[in-house]
Amino acid sequence: MQQPQGPIHGQDDWARQALEKLASNALDEQKRSRRWGIFFKTLTFAYLFIILGFMVSASPGSEDRPVTRPHTALVELQGAIMPDGPVTADDLSSSLRKAFANPNSKAVILRVNSPGGSPVQAGRISDEIKRLKAEYPDKKLYVVADETMASAAYYVAAGADEIYADKASLVGSIGVLMDTFGFVDTMKLLGVERRLITAGENKGFLDPFSPLSSKQKAFAEKMVATIHQQFISVVREGRGDRLKESPEIFSGLVWSGEDALALGLIDGLKSTGQVARDVVGEERIVNYTQQEDVFERFAKKVGLGVAQAMATGLAQFSANSETRIR
Repeated sequence: MQQPQGPIHGQDDWARQALEKLASNALDEQKRSRRWGIFFKTLTFAYLFIILGFMVSASPGSEDRPVTRPHTALVELQGAIMPDGPVTADDLSSSLRKAFANPNSKAVILRVNSPGGSPVQAGRISDEIKRLKAEYPDKKLYVVADETMASAAYYVAAGADEIYADKASLVGSIGVLMDTFGFVDTMKLLGVERRLITAGENKGFLDPFSPLSSKQKAFAEKMVATIHQQFISVVREGRGDRLKESPEIFSGLVWSGEDALALGLIDGLKSTGQVARDVVGEERIVNYTQQEDVFERFAKKVGLGVAQAMATGLAQFSANSETRIR
C-alpha cells in the first residue's frame, strides 16, 4: 500500500520557493551592482575629461600666450552690454587693454554685433577707449559692425578712429529710453488695493502699481534727456566733421550701413578681414576677446551631467533599498 506523500511534497515546495527567492535576490543584487558600476565609471570618465580640459586650457598654446609676430588685434563685442550680461565694461576693457598693450599688434579692431544696453557700461567702455588711445597714440582702433551696432553699442563705437559696416548692417539708434508698465486699472479691475508705504515723497517713483503723476513723468523725461545729451556729445566728439547732422540723426532711428555711410555715422563698407588687409595692412588676426576659461566651460557641462547621473543613481538606489526592506 502506497504511503501518503503530503508532508514530503510540502517540504519540497518550501525548498524550491526558498531557492527561487535566493536566486531572485542574487539577480537583483547583480542588477544593482551593474547600475552602480556604470554610475561610478561615468564619474571616473567625467573626472578625467575635466582634468583634460584643464590641461588644454593651461597649455602653452592657449590665448594667454604672448603673440610675438606682427598681427591685427581683434576684440569682439557680441550681445547686450549689461552689468550681468554677455558684455560687461570690465571684461571688454580688459580685452582692449591686452590688445593695445602687445607691441606686435599693429592696430585693434573692435567687431560689434549688439543691440545696445546700459549707458553706464557703454560710458565706461568709451572712457577706457579714450584712455587707451591717449596711451597708445600710434595704434589705431577700428570698429567693424556685423549685423547690428545700435544704441549703447554705437555709443562705444563712436570713439574709434574709423567705423566700418556692411551695407545691410543696422547702425545708429542714437537715443535713450526708459520703459515700465502701469497696472493701476488692472488692480482696480481685480479689486486689489496697493499699500505702498514710503519715507520720501518720490520714493515710489515709477512704481507700476501706482498712478504716474505729471511731476514724476516730467522728472523722468528730464533724466532721459540728460543721458541723451551725453550720448550726443560722445557721438559729436568722436565723429567730428564727418557727421552730417540732421533733425533725425539723434532721434533714435536706426539706419542701414549704406545710409549710415551717407550720414557720416560710419567711414566705409568693409568686413573685418578687409579692414585688417586693406586698412591696417596686416592680414593675420589674433583674437584678444576675454572668454570663459575652457576648464570652467567644460566643468559646468560635465558638472551638470554628473549631477544628473548622481540624482538618477541615488533615486535608483533609494527605490531598490525600499523594495529590499519590504
